[in-house]
Amino acid sequence: MKRARQKVAAGTETPGTSQTSKKQKTSLHGSEFGESDPCTSMDWGSLPHHVILRVFQFLTLVDRARASSVCRRWNEVFHIPDLWRRFEFELSQPATSYLKSTHPDLIQQIIKRHADHLQYVSFKVDSSTESAEAACDILSQLVNCSIKTLGLISTAKPSFMNAHFASALTVVFVNSKSLSSIKIDDTPLDDPSLKVLVANNSDTLKLLKMSSCPHVSPAGILCVADQCHGLKELALNYYILSDELLLALSSEKHVDLEHLRIDVVSENPGQVQFHTIKKQSWDALVKHSPKVNIVMYFFLYEDEFDAFFREETPVTHLYFGRAVSKAMLGRIGMNCPRLIELVVCANGLQPLDDELIQIAERCKNLTAMGLGECEVTCRGFIEFVKMCGGRLTQLSIMEEVLIPDSDYSLDRLHLEVSKHLGRMWFPDMMPTW
Repeated sequence: MKRARQKVAAGTETPGTSQTSKKQKTSLHGSEFGESDPCTSMDWGSLPHHVILRVFQFLTLVDRARASSVCRRWNEVFHIPDLWRRFEFELSQPATSYLKSTHPDLIQQIIKRHADHLQYVSFKVDSSTESAEAACDILSQLVNCSIKTLGLISTAKPSFMNAHFASALTVVFVNSKSLSSIKIDDTPLDDPSLKVLVANNSDTLKLLKMSSCPHVSPAGILCVADQCHGLKELALNYYILSDELLLALSSEKHVDLEHLRIDVVSENPGQVQFHTIKKQSWDALVKHSPKVNIVMYFFLYEDEFDAFFREETPVTHLYFGRAVSKAMLGRIGMNCPRLIELVVCANGLQPLDDELIQIAERCKNLTAMGLGECEVTCRGFIEFVKMCGGRLTQLSIMEEVLIPDSDYSLDRLHLEVSKHLGRMWFPDMMPTW
């Protein structure tokens, strides 16, 4: 039948079809027996600019540079400004990092020809002195750019970055007038740098994310809250969270904050004494920004939780990266009425039935739950799901968490849970959060 259709198609060919077009069809799609390679005969230089540009956007810098030598047209696209509005510099040394470093010659070419176009810039820097110096050199050449997003990510502790780096970063802040997003991890950002940032970008800054920046104090971040009235997202370590900061974010002149992320981290058991935040300060923030998402990531040891959730706390998303006690989960059920998402990576070998049921009963907004190395009886888990019902849009529970009992086997459990969720559900082999 296929051969018959091919003959009919050939017989009905319009008189105007030329031998040239027949040859083009053969060269582009291969002969009937597949001898021709389409890649060797296609005129890649004839592709429209916007198609080539789209292809380039998916390539690494090295591959992009190689592709630019295909033909003159591809080289022209290589230098289109739209291609250089967003760029990530990977600065590392082979002996000290697993990162694939951006070649210095390519960096210089980018800076020389496209510094004026860069708007979204990020750095990944390892612990070597050479990488820090390269980052400083690039920052010093970005002083006249109209950068909107700046990301600085270090794979090492910030101690290796000296005052030269902080000075170079400050110069960028001085010359930038339209920064809207700053993401800084493990870098020597300090209070004077923040003051310069605020002085020049207070009207445009919408997102500030800081992680492990030990030179920033509560007073420094308070300066941001006081002056950046358009701030929508703020991420910081718990040690610089204060009552004064929450009250500043709740002032009349401040627009509504949408996301507040807090990382609560300790490196060694018992070394950190965490301060408490007053309920009145939390209440003021929620009253001013009733839809704010308050996200807390905990990486603590069990004996370090004493300062948290003893009073009502308006947290919406909770992630516990280390073991958390039954008592702590009990406090969450009592004092976190705005809770939307809860992930517990580990608890121990004590069933959490009562704690989960209390959370389901009191946290009426809960829509996502994840449990890792914990234990829950099948009966208790089904009761939890039954109380939450269809509002649980995400439920990631490892099969090892569930303990069969006299009422439910694992086979029956997934049917019961599916019934209450209103969709098919199975335990996870691996956590999906």
